[in-house]
Amino acid sequence: MKAWICVPLMAIALAGCAGKTVYRDSCGTQLDAAWHELDLAKAEGFAGTVSYSKALSLLTAAKTQQQFEAFEGCTTKAEKARFYIRESRAGR
Repeated sequence: MKAWICVPLMAIALAGCAGKTVYRDSCGTQLDAAWHELDLAKAEGFAGTVSYSKALSLLTAAKTQQQFEAFEGCTTKAEKARFYIRESRAGR
C-alpha cells in the first residue's frame, strides 16, 4: 500500500525538478548577450544614461535569479535589460 503512495509522490518530485531547466539555456544566452551589449554601450559613452542604469539593475537581478535557478525570471529580466540597452544606445 505504501508503494502506491510513494510512486506518485516521486513522479511529482521528479517533474518539479525537470521543470526548472526549461529556461536555463535561454537565461544564459540572454545574459551573455546583454552583458556584451552593455559593455559596448559603456564603450560608446552611454554609461551615464537612465536606461543604462535600469539595464544594469535588471542584469544584476537576472544574474541573482540564475544563481537561484529561477530561470524564467532571469530570462525575462535579461530581455528587458537588452531593451533598455538599446534605448540607451539610441539616446533615450
